[in-house]
Amino acid sequence: MILGSMLVSIGISVGFLLGTGLILALLLILAEKKILNYGTCCIDINEGEKKLQVTGGGSLLSSLAENNIFIPSACGGRGTCAYCKVQVVEGGSITGPVEEPYLGPEERKNQIRLSCQVKVRNDLKIRVPKELFSVKKYKGKLLNKRPLTYDIVELRIELLEPKTIDFVAGHYVQLESEEYDGHDRVMRAYSMSSPPSDKNHIELMVRKVPSGICTTWVFEHLKEGQEVVFSGPYGKFHLSNTDAEIIFIAGGSGMAPIWGILRDMKEKGNTRKATYFFGALTQRDLFFVDKLTKLQEEVPWFRFVSALSNEPAESDYKGERGLITDVVARYMPDCSKYEAYLCGSPGMIDACIKVLKKAGLTEDRVFYDKFV
Repeated sequence: MILGSMLVSIGISVGFLLGTGLILALLLILAEKKILNYGTCCIDINEGEKKLQVTGGGSLLSSLAENNIFIPSACGGRGTCAYCKVQVVEGGSITGPVEEPYLGPEERKNQIRLSCQVKVRNDLKIRVPKELFSVKKYKGKLLNKRPLTYDIVELRIELLEPKTIDFVAGHYVQLESEEYDGHDRVMRAYSMSSPPSDKNHIELMVRKVPSGICTTWVFEHLKEGQEVVFSGPYGKFHLSNTDAEIIFIAGGSGMAPIWGILRDMKEKGNTRKATYFFGALTQRDLFFVDKLTKLQEEVPWFRFVSALSNEPAESDYKGERGLITDVVARYMPDCSKYEAYLCGSPGMIDACIKVLKKAGLTEDRVFYDKFV
């Protein structure tokens, strides 16, 4: 009898707590809608060149994208790539801790912000480069999806609307995933590996990132024949107009923009001498070796060097061994007259820049695209 009474009391208490929690949750939702309703806000771009009326509450990056103004972003709005910088002249909130590591003193003085971290809570006045007005949203169809390694696939996409794209070798697009398994649509940046001469298609190299929303969609859900959406072109990474000898360094999917640049160089008859160092762990991480070896045989200005840092000593691999930084240092003891183009992880790029600077290459002649 006593046990039954205790169980009833416990049941009443649990029910009361659950009911109270539900009521509080509903009150919070109602309060959030009431308190955080910022209404319609105006974004004034470049002193009246464009004026947008947007629903307040979203990020500046997403609010602009919804109105077909696509600010570069490589991290999907997480504040880790620092590509989405704009000048917020008026109406911006204080700089947050996510932004601080990516903004120098001069940028802060000039009111530069990461647009993904700026919330549209009132009217804003901003400035953006005019060339971003020419960035477009594209629809395409996936013609081919093929594995290059165990964790990298190549996508070949036919453009449907618009049917052509103009870009410079080295530029990138932002591919938009579809909703799946409870994940919202996201955009991620991928460099184009196709040459600009093929205006009706683009090719991308996508590396699978553990738990990555977009890469999981690409690997597990995206099928050949399926329509895709992307925006572009973006980027400042491209070959300079000089005759300096070139050092290319990449790892993994960092191959993409360099492969596009090399194909463009061959097509245009650009004979600048170039050495391409590709770093990987083992042979299973290598790809396009046959294509790059063939290019080396076809043109006198190109040399390809692969380097494996974790390849078993007893394997049949004939290329260089060791960290890519050590291999570059052996091949290039004096880099003072070169230009360098680096693509890959931030850690790899930073390590390579140190080696190149030690060998005499000034930082203003080092160009890189950090994949984040």
